[in-house]
Amino acid sequence: MTTLPPQPVPASESSGTDPAKRVLPPNPKAAAIVALAFTVLLYLVELVDVVLPADLDQGGILARDFSGLDGVLWAPLLHAGWGHLFSNTVPVLVFAFLAMAAGIGRWVLVTAIIWVLSGLGVWLIAPDNTVTVGASGVAFGWLAFLLVRGIFNRAAGQILVAVLLLGIWSGMLWGLLPGDPGVSWQGHLFGALSGVFAAWVVARMDRSRAKKSPAAGPGSLAV
Repeated sequence: MTTLPPQPVPASESSGTDPAKRVLPPNPKAAAIVALAFTVLLYLVELVDVVLPADLDQGGILARDFSGLDGVLWAPLLHAGWGHLFSNTVPVLVFAFLAMAAGIGRWVLVTAIIWVLSGLGVWLIAPDNTVTVGASGVAFGWLAFLLVRGIFNRAAGQILVAVLLLGIWSGMLWGLLPGDPGVSWQGHLFGALSGVFAAWVVARMDRSRAKKSPAAGPGSLAV
C-alpha cells in the first residue's frame, strides 16, 4: 500500500475565489499602466496628426469602400480633434482598467473582439462617403462587457459594479441612438453589441476550462 502526498490546491480554489468573478484586476498596478499607456498612445497619435500635415483622420473607416476597410484597424487610434479625444479619455481609462479583472491577456482578447467587430459594423452600415474615427466604439464595448459579465458569470460583485457604472455613465446610452449626424451611433451600437458578445465568449471559455480542470481535494490517494 502506497500513500501519495496531498496534491496542492490552487490558491483560487483554496480561497474560494473564482478568477472569472473578480471585480478588480489581479495586478492593479500593471492594469493601470496598460490603461494609461493605451491612453497616452491616443494622445501621441493626435499630437502627430496636429503637428504633421498628414491628415491621419482620413485613415479611419470609409463605409463600404474596400480601400477604407483597413480603417477598422486604425480608427480607434484616431480622433477628430482634441475635444473628441478629451471626451473619450476618462471612459477609456476607467473601462479599460476594470475590464482587466480577468487578467491582461483576457483583456487583449476582449478588446480585439470589440475592436474588430465594432469596426466592421461601422464599415457595413455607416452613411456613404463618411470616415469614422475615435475610440468611443471600443469604450462602449468595454462598458457593455462590464455591464453583462456579472450576469454571465453569476457574480454579485460584478453586477454591483455594473449598476454603479450604469448610474455614472447612463448618459452614454443615448449615444446608441441616431441623433447628431457628427456622432457615429453605429460605432457605439456595434461596440456595445461586440462587448456583450465578448462577455459571452469569455464566460463560455471560463466554464469550459472549469469543466476540464480536475478537482484537487485535500486528501491523499492510497493504493
